[in-house]
Amino acid sequence: MEKVILKAIERIEKPRKVREAGFIPGVLYGEGSKATSVKFEASALKRILAKHGSNAKVWVSMDENEKFGFIKEVQKHPVEGNVIHLDVQLVSRDQEIKLQLPISFIGIEELEHRMLLLQVYKSEIEVVGRTNLMPNVVVVDVSNKEMGDAITFRDFDLDNQIRINDSKDEIYAVIKANKEQPAEEPTENETT
Repeated sequence: MEKVILKAIERIEKPRKVREAGFIPGVLYGEGSKATSVKFEASALKRILAKHGSNAKVWVSMDENEKFGFIKEVQKHPVEGNVIHLDVQLVSRDQEIKLQLPISFIGIEELEHRMLLLQVYKSEIEVVGRTNLMPNVVVVDVSNKEMGDAITFRDFDLDNQIRINDSKDEIYAVIKANKEQPAEEPTENETT
């Protein structure tokens, strides 16, 4: 697993001043320590979020120390959509945590080729397990699914030590027929 390093700098400035200087304000908390106000370099943080998602496991580097944690909350501007604040939960690698994991569906193009579509009902799953076993995302391959198939917890390839908090009856997505009809060609009367 790639070691993702997020550099944090302790801050005393107000969040608005931090953003104006090109940083994103945040808070580190957990592992028995009090919450620490920090700031992160905006471009580095955006790269981590784009590549590893909003629940990424990270090594927070601050004052020549590294501590393990995961991104707990990403606050975004309601209109512009840019990140305005970040919370990072520091944990030991074998600590048990509860987390919302995003679900990534792959193989959708194959469904579309067979005139099927994926209707997603829920794009996240709540799980409990040790930090070091948690993936950043749950990947589900739907390419071999047929019309009427439902995506449930049985389709998730998770370590057997990770417990799913959602109902066992939960349906995350369903394969349906694509109702789009191909454009009809004009009849001979319409073309003359």
